[in-house]
Amino acid sequence: MEWSGEGLIIGVRRHGETSVIAEVMVEHRGRHLGLIRGGRSTRHAATLQPGNSVQLTWRARLEEHMGTFAIELLDARAANLIADREKLYACQVLCDHLRLLPERDPHDMLLGAVVRAIDGPDDELGETLARFELMLLEELGFGLDLASCAATGTNDNLTHVSPKSGRAVSGSAAEPYLDRLLRLPQFLVSDEPPQPGDIADAFKLTGYFLDAHVWTPRAIAPPSTREPLIAMLANAV
Repeated sequence: MEWSGEGLIIGVRRHGETSVIAEVMVEHRGRHLGLIRGGRSTRHAATLQPGNSVQLTWRARLEEHMGTFAIELLDARAANLIADREKLYACQVLCDHLRLLPERDPHDMLLGAVVRAIDGPDDELGETLARFELMLLEELGFGLDLASCAATGTNDNLTHVSPKSGRAVSGSAAEPYLDRLLRLPQFLVSDEPPQPGDIADAFKLTGYFLDAHVWTPRAIAPPSTREPLIAMLANAV
């Protein structure tokens, strides 16, 4: 068995004395693992950094085997990420999020969103990352319904989200229950730019549902850099 494709390095771990197992998000093939023989050498060190894009060839005797990667660097982002703390933290969070996906299950929209986030302007990072977490919930089967009000069916003045149903609620319907609802920043449902407080509220919203449906059920912790990153991004607006 053999195939070639482009992918994004999301993690590397040691294997034996000289090799590594690389975890790569591959276009059309999803999250894929492969052994790289001699991967701990200085020749491979700069290539096998999270955030780098690579051209790779996977080979195995059978489809279900882990297989081996032959790898070539396409876009060396890691050096620039190290010099930009916000982008570095964002890359770490995004790679942790991608590990939530089933192995070998294609999610090209998420892969494209990750590349746009780490390559995009710094002042759009908070908005882009929050939208990515909404997309991640959708791809994992826990998408929020932000198209219309759960109580009235209308699609205007949507201001909150029900933590029980994951559906949007209009301002008038939300009024008696504000202490029980999650605020819906308007940039998540419109073309409006984020306002002060919106970034923090957006991550509070996505974090609530990620915890309820993913982190707690799987008994895993949120990405360690997520909260520090949110603090930096929220202060930037």
